Amino acid sequence: MPTLTNHPAPVAVVDLISSLLESTVNSIFRFIEEGSPHVSRATVEIRRPLQEMVVANHRRAGELAALLESLGGQPTVQSTVSPDEQYLAFLSLKFLLPKLVGEKKLCLQHYDNALEGVKRLPQVPPEVPALFTRHREQQRQELAALEAAAAHVAALRDGKKDPTKSAAGQAGPAAGPAAR
Repeated sequence: MPTLTNHPAPVAVVDLISSLLESTVNSIFRFIEEGSPHVSRATVEIRRPLQEMVVANHRRAGELAALLESLGGQPTVQSTVSPDEQYLAFLSLKFLLPKLVGEKKLCLQHYDNALEGVKRLPQVPPEVPALFTRHREQQRQELAALEAAAAHVAALRDGKKDPTKSAAGQAGPAAGPAAR
């Protein structure tokens, strides 16, 4: 992370970073760890992006905590499990993926709100909106991957063939007319 300028950060900036850190740490992605049944039973096309998202979520939390500390704040967020979330460990992947899509959309909304908020504040170190923007773009890419995974699982659940494969088992339109 680049060295921050010596701008005094407004308390509101520290609060925004703390809020993003809290939402990141308490995201339902914390239930998707390497040994979880959601990951271990998933196909490689779904498992790899989920694992990458978990790693990215941890990294983003670390970056937010480091930014918070560099501005004089204290990252004191603790992971909590609400009664509404306890059932997540028992959901199958086909039910969990839509929850993860919704969670990712909520994360994007948090970043959009934080970026709008820092625009209105004075003396915001430039590293703050830069980090928020980078995280938001990563979240957008992850949302696209989650939506694709959810569509893939839904197609398999509904008994449809993999939409990326033709009847001959080769890649769809790129395989040419002979494969159809």
